[in-house]
Amino acid sequence: MGFKCGIVGLPNVGKSTLFNALTETQAAQAANYPFCTIEPNVGNVAVPDTRLDALAGIAGSQKIIATQLGFVDIAGLVRGASKGEGLGNQFLGNIREVDAIVHVLRCFENDDIQHVDNKVDPIADAETVETELMLSDLESLEKRVPAAQKKAAQGDKESKIAASVLGQALDLLREGKPARLTVPKDEEEARVLKQAQLLTGKPVLYVCNVDEDNAADGNAFSARVFEKAAAEGAQAVVVSAAIEADIVTMAPEDRTEFLTELGLTETGLARVIRAGYELLHLITFFTVGPKEARAWTVHKGATAPNAAGEIHSDFEKGFIRAETVAYEDFVALGGESKAREAGKLRAEGKAYVVQDGDVMHFLHS
Repeated sequence: MGFKCGIVGLPNVGKSTLFNALTETQAAQAANYPFCTIEPNVGNVAVPDTRLDALAGIAGSQKIIATQLGFVDIAGLVRGASKGEGLGNQFLGNIREVDAIVHVLRCFENDDIQHVDNKVDPIADAETVETELMLSDLESLEKRVPAAQKKAAQGDKESKIAASVLGQALDLLREGKPARLTVPKDEEEARVLKQAQLLTGKPVLYVCNVDEDNAADGNAFSARVFEKAAAEGAQAVVVSAAIEADIVTMAPEDRTEFLTELGLTETGLARVIRAGYELLHLITFFTVGPKEARAWTVHKGATAPNAAGEIHSDFEKGFIRAETVAYEDFVALGGESKAREAGKLRAEGKAYVVQDGDVMHFLHS
């Protein structure tokens, strides 16, 4: 299962620098002028998880394979993007293809780095981007909803569903609110809403890009962003893209000392990844053996057959049962065989809902 987060924001807020740090590459050209990113760069980031190392140590696994989250570095947006200004059409099309939006906001002063509005105001920057997304969604729904209502009046079942849930989204947009506040009344409405691929329907993570001195606790700019996120039901994290860019050039053994000197306990990568996971309602399960220890990603609420399908579609089709041990029990007891002896290994059927940290082995026909 592949999940992609689109990194968006105004030009020169640190999007490409953050992308380079996240993916530990220099794939995105970070430069001090608008539109330096034209084609969206895509990178998959290994999700840091200390549990995987612990499991591999117990099982003597020869290989460790982390689960991954994809990040897309998307061109900077300007006012009028919804009407095609700048690289607007391309920008909006790239956002439509991602699962969540990582909105980078400039929360630092630096006279050497140009701001498109010549002032640092992360709230205004956020509103500029969101306004363009809303205008694009509004234009789309003002065409689609009347068409759905017309077909619904003729008795078309699918159109009735679309007219209801997309009509609710349209009302929100007309009030200046994002479509993600739409509340589907059932699974059918949720499906139609998802298929609509509304730009403002996607979950949002605000990344406050601060200077080095404020990397640990943020600043007045980031505090305002956190207030905005809380009011919207969104999430926010503080990151110094400049620090992250330095960290990726260091040897692994030097990174911990560097972070400690800055008053940090983890990298910005870890914070962004964890927040991205929470934003998309994802959890991790593990498969462990002498050949490899591997982490896998599923949505919260996924059943055992769904998890088996992440490994191979045939596993889901021929699912018989899952042998499952909670991570804490696996570690405390020292492995699968001792967990079995202690009665902590469970045989779970098709209705079992996977829990974060489950260590699983699937039996299939």
